Amino acid sequence: MRWQRIWLVVLAVTLVSLGVTALLVGSRTPVEPAASFVTPPPASVTPPAPAEPVESEEPVEIVATDEPEPLAEDVLKLDGKVPVKGSGEFTYSTERGEVAGKKGTLRRFKVAVEKGSGEDVAEFTAQVRATLEDERSWSGSGDLRLQMVAGSDKADFTVYLATRTTTGRMCLQGGTNVTIGGVPFTSCRTTGKAIINLDRWRKSSTPYLEAEIGLAEYRRYVINHEVGHELGHRHENCPKANGPAPVMVQQTLTLRGCKPYSWPRRNGKDLVGPRI
Repeated sequence: MRWQRIWLVVLAVTLVSLGVTALLVGSRTPVEPAASFVTPPPASVTPPAPAEPVESEEPVEIVATDEPEPLAEDVLKLDGKVPVKGSGEFTYSTERGEVAGKKGTLRRFKVAVEKGSGEDVAEFTAQVRATLEDERSWSGSGDLRLQMVAGSDKADFTVYLATRTTTGRMCLQGGTNVTIGGVPFTSCRTTGKAIINLDRWRKSSTPYLEAEIGLAEYRRYVINHEVGHELGHRHENCPKANGPAPVMVQQTLTLRGCKPYSWPRRNGKDLVGPRI
């Protein structure tokens, strides 16, 4: 009996120990295993809206409006076919020039180029102005002044550049027949109109070609000659053999024994010959 009691006591003690242990284990707060250290991602930030694309501003080339280049003095005539007929309508220059000449009657003029002639009104204008505003031209005499005005302005006369068909028609309407061999050949003047034949403007004339005088010089001559008619001057003869021809000699057809010369004045004096 005694050993039974001892065994029961031992058993009771063992059961109590087990209960306490279980109670202690059950009451513990579970501990999560340590996690590896990972840098958290940054907070989500809305990126700024991309700037509007800016077009690269490439430099813009500004082309200065230069005066037309003058015709080279050694060019005798221009190659290529010349338009025989244009539209019959004209483009007028919009330029206005300074008064050329110191005193005397003021005569205003316009400049026009036929549409369809293939010629530029600015280039023709530049050559007309360079001629008529030169001291060797009519305004250098001291008793006449010339001024170019725009097509919309009032003027005393107009300098036209026209195809041969239009030249022939305009001249004939003014009482002058410029036809040679069935073709309108020369230029002319009718009241208020100095009409330059495009054929001659581009191809010059036989006397100038034979003398190897440049087309630029012939152009000066034909402008001065036809404007001279408008100013009241008539055809003239050669005053001295082998001397410079007065501008009113019909140098497009013949020099009458003189040499080509494009200006009404020479060495500060008027160059004239006997009237025809």
